[in-house]
Parts: sequence; C-alpha cells; structure tokens
Amino acid sequence: MKECNRCILTENDDSTIIIDYSGLCNYCNNYDMQLKELGTKNERNSFIEKKIKEVKLKGKNKKYDCLIGLSGGLDSSYMAYWLGKRGLRPLVVHLDNGWNSNLATQNIKNICQKLNFDLYTHVIDWEEFRTMQLAYLKASVVDIEVLTDHAIKAIILKLSRKFKINYVFSGFNISTEAVMIKGWTYNKNDFENIKDIVAKNSLLKKLKTYPHTTFWANLFYNFFLDVEKINLLNYIDYDKNKSKEIIKKSLNWKDYGGKHYESLFTKFYQAYFLPQKFNIDKRKVHLSNLICSKQITKIDAKRVLKNPLYSSDKELNNDINFVIKKFGISIGEFNNIMNKKIKRHTDFKTHDNYWNIYFKLVNILKLNFSR
Repeated sequence: MKECNRCILTENDDSTIIIDYSGLCNYCNNYDMQLKELGTKNERNSFIEKKIKEVKLKGKNKKYDCLIGLSGGLDSSYMAYWLGKRGLRPLVVHLDNGWNSNLATQNIKNICQKLNFDLYTHVIDWEEFRTMQLAYLKASVVDIEVLTDHAIKAIILKLSRKFKINYVFSGFNISTEAVMIKGWTYNKNDFENIKDIVAKNSLLKKLKTYPHTTFWANLFYNFFLDVEKINLLNYIDYDKNKSKEIIKKSLNWKDYGGKHYESLFTKFYQAYFLPQKFNIDKRKVHLSNLICSKQITKIDAKRVLKNPLYSSDKELNNDINFVIKKFGISIGEFNNIMNKKIKRHTDFKTHDNYWNIYFKLVNILKLNFSR
C-alpha cells in the first residue's frame, strides 16, 4: 500500500489516487496547482480589496449588493461574518431541506440578527424531496448530496436574476475543500442524471416543486446573466480553528462536531452510510486538505482518524432510527438498501448528450462565421 508522503491518502483508498515519483499523490499536486493559480498572498489580498470596492459600487442603488448561501456551517458562517465586517449588504439564502439540526437553525438566526442581514429561506417540499432522496438510496449511487447542492444553486441563480444581483460569494475554499477524491462525488449540475435516477427508483415520474436548472438554462445563466461567483475564503487568511473561535465570540456560533454536520442527514450520510456501504471515510480528504494548508500535521491527522465516527453505539442507533422514521421505511427496507449492489451515476442517463449537441452547434457557428 503506497501512502502519499504529505497527506494521509493511499492508493488503496480509490483507483484515481496516483503517487508520483516524488511521493506526492495527484490530489496534493492538484492542491498545489490551485494555490499557485490564485497567486501570491499580496496578489490575493489585492484582488479581494478591488473586488469588494467593485461590488459596493455596482450595488450602490440596489437593495442588496451581493448574495450568499448560508448553511450555518463554519465556512459559510465565517464568510457572512467577514462580509458584514466589510460593510457589504448581502441577501442571505438558505435551503431548508427538512434535515436542519436545531443548532443549525439557531446559528443561522443568530448570524443574520447580529449582522443585520435579510434572510431568504426556501423550504423544500418534504414529500417530494423525501421520495427523491429515497430513490438515490435505492439506486445505490454515492453522491446523494447532489440533490441538495443542485437545488441550492438553482435558488441562488433565480434570486440573483430576480433582484439583479451581480455577485455571489461562495464559502468553497482551497484551505479545507480542494482535496476531494473524484469517485466520491458527482457533477452537481447534471439534472438529467437526477431525473433518471428518481424516475427509475421511485413512482415519482415528474418533479413538480424541486428547484432545478436544466442544461440549457445553465448555459443561459452562464452566457447572459451577468453574475460573478467569488470564492471569498480563497483570498483571505482563512484558518479553520481561528475562524471558528472568532464567530463563536462574535456571532454566538456553536460547533457541530464535524464538517457539514449542521445537517442531520449529512452527518448520518458521512459518518455511517458512506463508510458502511461504500467504504468511504470523508475525514481522510478533509484531514488531508488541512495537512496541505498546514493547519494540522500528518501525525495529528492520523490520530484523529483513529477516533470512531460515532462517539457511542447509542448515538449511532438513535441516528439510524431517526433517519428510518423520517424516511418512513422499515429496518428491513433500510438493510436492503445497505446491502444493494453499488452503481455508478453514469449507469443512469447523464447530460453528456447535450454537451455533444452544444459542441456541434459551436463548431457549426464557427464554420459559418469563418466563411
């Protein structure tokens, strides 16, 4: 078993992991490349200072000068704090998909009240969304979180158009999220994949209320909607532990005990479903990323990895029972889901055919214009 010289990923973790001649894995090399593309610290600071002035100027006569998504997790919460300190006026968007913890709800409320931000909460139709999540569980595909991530993007695009907001700040950042094994996730934009998985694994043949963007709608937004996405945390000094302490004091923010654990489903998905069914422990990529950004040592990361994903059998059993009850299935149905043969997302329809059509159209247009 080859292990990366820098992080804790090994070639046994996934077939996409390749250790090069220097002993570094391809994900560490990719992290280095992304960091280099951002430029020096001074260049990053200069970029974000100019961008903040630009956002304020362009949004001067508007109700909101930017838009942010807020889950209540560390990254998005610190982003909200930083923007508030700089005097920006974002519309805060939150998707309530039925799995919010009480702590997440309280954190979001505290953040918006203390920063005096307007909050737009989209409450998803639970019966439809429950059916969709169950369909993904029955399909035995790895990335069930596609459903939530796709809906959030669709809502943000819709609101940016409605309020004529030109800037969307994102909490995604290289410091904690750049290292992600390719086979552990799937394309969040592929609505064709979503539709096919749901149609083939449920009685729900048409999505009536689910927020979504089609392939062609995405192209329209990209080409004709003047919206710039800014990964804010890439351009500032973002340290996970320091940032956590700042928002605890300033915003009365409370910790969840794990990355993305603000969602009760995500906690169960990452701490039980993925490890048990797919042999995936996402702590490996989260910790590897922190090693790359020098926020934890390799020795300490391995020590953390030895800790159980659940602190007790009682906590685990409580979560299993809660999830089963919320989905409205029996323990037998749940066990069948856990034992079902694993499938790839690409075993279902994808939007690749649309990409082929798009590139053919582009080539035709190029040919006509060149004549």
